[in-house]
Amino acid sequence: MSKTEVKSFNLENYSRKELEDAFIKLSIEKEQAELRLKWYEEQYKLNKQRLFGKSSEKNIDGQINMPIFNEAESERQPFTAEPNLDDCAKQQQSSSKAKKLKGKREKDLSDLPKQIVEYKLSAEEQVCSQCGGQLHEVRSEIRRELEVIPAQIIVKEIHSMIYSCRKCEKEDITVPMISAPTPKPVIKGSIASSSIIAYIMTRKYVDATPLYRQEQEYKRRGLPVNRQNMANWIIRAAQDWLNPLYLRLRKYLTDYDVAHADETELEVLNEPGREATTRSYMWMYRTGNGHDPIVLYDYQPSRAGDNAKTFLNGFKGYLHVDAYDGYDKLLKDSKAGGAMEVTLVACFAHARRYFTDTLKAVTDKESYMYTSAYQGVKYIDEMFKLEEELSSLSSEDRYDERLSKLKPMLEAYFSWIEKEHALALPKSSYGKAVNYSFNQKDKLMSILKDGRLELSNNRAERAIKPFVIGRKNWLFANTPQGAKASAVTYSIIETAKENDLNPFEYLKYLFEQFPNVDINDSEVLDSLLPWSSTLPKYCKSKQV
Repeated sequence: MSKTEVKSFNLENYSRKELEDAFIKLSIEKEQAELRLKWYEEQYKLNKQRLFGKSSEKNIDGQINMPIFNEAESERQPFTAEPNLDDCAKQQQSSSKAKKLKGKREKDLSDLPKQIVEYKLSAEEQVCSQCGGQLHEVRSEIRRELEVIPAQIIVKEIHSMIYSCRKCEKEDITVPMISAPTPKPVIKGSIASSSIIAYIMTRKYVDATPLYRQEQEYKRRGLPVNRQNMANWIIRAAQDWLNPLYLRLRKYLTDYDVAHADETELEVLNEPGREATTRSYMWMYRTGNGHDPIVLYDYQPSRAGDNAKTFLNGFKGYLHVDAYDGYDKLLKDSKAGGAMEVTLVACFAHARRYFTDTLKAVTDKESYMYTSAYQGVKYIDEMFKLEEELSSLSSEDRYDERLSKLKPMLEAYFSWIEKEHALALPKSSYGKAVNYSFNQKDKLMSILKDGRLELSNNRAERAIKPFVIGRKNWLFANTPQGAKASAVTYSIIETAKENDLNPFEYLKYLFEQFPNVDINDSEVLDSLLPWSSTLPKYCKSKQV
């Protein structure tokens, strides 16, 4: 007898009906097992692609761009003809191009400080080696280099001269003492200046350099500043000076009628009543097309839709979002006659991404372009192509053109989606792609309601990306107070960047001004907004 004993069945003991039922049951189980296996294979391929594949979604035509290891062989052309006189024109064109590039370099370097270092022969060396005569200067040969001068840290002493009256000193009992007025410090009783706080913030929130790395750098320079000092300065400056400007920007954002929103995870270690691994969130809101650029972050311990409802209280207009259902609370408030009147606009970039994720699991590249997922991507790509053609139009003209050109494309797309929804497996990646568009149809169709609206929420994703990049370096926030200070600081910096300002110069200017003005005066705050015409020219970014 073998080790594996096979149990035998006598089919004569079962009726025809019982056998048919068993056959049907086994067929269903087999089909379900095959679908489950197919799903696991798909998930395996997608996870493998996420780990080792490219993240770009641009290439969908089945042409995989592989590294060229035989570049020398592929570029070799044994029968290329030798240059002839006709090539002179091409050489002249390339020479002209070189001159243009040289002129561009001169322009790029024109705003930088210049230091001239001259090398001359001594009087004894100015003798001709041929005849012994006296040499004279003809011209100089110039070579340009970029010289780096590391940031200098100095101790700045502010001396406020005190004056007294000599006559009163001789004749009166009391002598008036008058001090020369001096600017107030950004933090009273601290050695921190406006420039060092602005510099620390810029390094952390623009360059994504954590405080512990900055501390190491200062130690190498012999400066007694630790990360606790820097954290205290950031929190204090954000709370006392940046927060009033942040609230003013928030007022402007909620008064406008087109906005974008997104959110991402944030880990806060020491949050009362919560474990260190509990997920917190950084919400991001920014103005839309046609409004002054404003980017605001808002730290919240949860992803509840009430957070957006509270932050955008009073907002009336269009809000670009992804498929997160937490934003639906804004719709409920609008329908209930609350303070908000919101129309949600969904993102076709997200819809496209679901289809491209499905295509990443396709191994048979020959049938790549015949898949339903490919068809979905092509539908959406045609819409984005049309949007690019309409980008130069005014919002009014774009609205009219969308009704005549984009609307038929949307109707054809959703007609196709409804058919696919009846056929696609819900739990497959393709089923999820179809379900996204099927469930978000009303929000995706909102693009037709106003010419200022956009086909995607990429504006929000670009705005939240600096925070995501920074998080990869500093990983977490230590306290809720620090997370809120970071949200305020990020908001001011990203809004400054969107308005073409130099973040360091702008922060430094704010910290010099705020202690010496009335921060409760809205007109004063307006004069310090990133788009204010009263800002000094040096706050403007020189990025080209």
